[in-house]
Amino acid sequence: MEQIKELKADGSSPLFDKTNMLYKEFPSDFRQIRYFTLLIVQSAPPEIKELNLLEQQISEIIKNAVKHGNHSDISKKVRVWYYFSPEEARLIVEDEGEGFKDLEKWNEFNKKRIECLHAQNFDELGNYVSFRTEKSDDLDGGNALFAALEYWNGGFVYNDKRNGVAMKKTFPKRRHGISIEE
Repeated sequence: MEQIKELKADGSSPLFDKTNMLYKEFPSDFRQIRYFTLLIVQSAPPEIKELNLLEQQISEIIKNAVKHGNHSDISKKVRVWYYFSPEEARLIVEDEGEGFKDLEKWNEFNKKRIECLHAQNFDELGNYVSFRTEKSDDLDGGNALFAALEYWNGGFVYNDKRNGVAMKKTFPKRRHGISIEE
């Protein structure tokens, strides 16, 4: 079984370097998340516009900041730094909340979930379908974080306060044109 990926908090990670990144700031308006996401994604080059996946990932991270970090308080801001090139996408998303206090509990939950999957223990897996805390509502389940760990292959890390997350996705180089053989 391969190593299980975990969420980490490390504010000194190079993923938090904001050099040459673009910046946008948004109110925590849940109704506007799709619009905010499109404002960011529009600057991605065509080479990496696996648009649905990239857009979905960015949208989910912003949703988490609005809902869990800022508790949909319209007076609180979500700050997003982003950089796109043909080879990578980098983002830093920060809210004004108290931070993800249950990070270690989430990691333990995810570890057990993956162990059940690999062991094909589907009876036990039923206990690890949805990660919940005392603050969760019926729509919470941790699915965005499960997907984020897989999608952001260059890293996904929280700052020390855990109210900001930095991520990187690397893309394979695309070869354009045709090759001519002699």
